[in-house]
Amino acid sequence: MKVTVLGSGSVGNATLVEGDDDRVLIDAGFSGRDLELRLRSVGIDPATLGAILITHDHTDHTRGMGVLARRFGLAIYMTRRTAVACAPLLSGDERVLEYASTSPVRIGTLEIAPFLTVHDAVDPIAVTVRHIPTGSKMGIATDLGRPTTAVRAALARCHMLVLEANHDDALLWRGPYPWSVKQRIASTHGHLSNRSSAQLLRDLVHPELVAVGLAHLSQHCNDPGLARAEAERALARAGYRGWLGVAPQDRPMVTVDVLALRHARGQAQQLALL
Repeated sequence: MKVTVLGSGSVGNATLVEGDDDRVLIDAGFSGRDLELRLRSVGIDPATLGAILITHDHTDHTRGMGVLARRFGLAIYMTRRTAVACAPLLSGDERVLEYASTSPVRIGTLEIAPFLTVHDAVDPIAVTVRHIPTGSKMGIATDLGRPTTAVRAALARCHMLVLEANHDDALLWRGPYPWSVKQRIASTHGHLSNRSSAQLLRDLVHPELVAVGLAHLSQHCNDPGLARAEAERALARAGYRGWLGVAPQDRPMVTVDVLALRHARGQAQQLALL
């Protein structure tokens, strides 16, 4: 399994997950043209995608889905309520497939398991993706609101996590947003702060976690150095010694080969039993 965050932040979010020859794009929050350029910049022909899966209706996760789907003949997976909310972004010519938070989606060797979050969208979900042949599992949760018991259970035992670290508390309250927006971001239906993200990461650490990517950083109310430092402290206290990266907004993050990292950590013998 390989994971490439094509870009993440307040402006747009999209993550490519690959397993063998199977590829799925989780969210499509950039323009269709930008998504194509980002995919090609990491050596991926958009026509080789198996599907686009949308987690919720906010435009920083949906902006380019219609254009990309029409241009390359890709199916779009959405929940029913999200599909209704996203109708203005679609022409009606796209192949839209509905999924529910209770049912995994299978795309070749990749199994995508959606789970509910409490973000302030019409029908917000996050996902884990499992590469069936190797058992490698990764979680993408960039709009959490708060880490519920269900969220913690879904993200448990992941080999890689892409988790939001949206804002620094002090920078948020000093930042340029209107007071109502600040309250929305900091609410239990908004986004995780660096501190909350770090606390959740600490709780999710286990011996087979090999990679962590911090995502959805606010351009105005966060700093990559602050987010990384907060996460590093929490992860170190939990005994984590794996890879840690911060996803930029304007370009793809380095591709993470989850299986290679698992092998490097001595998990090859376990893989032989799967």
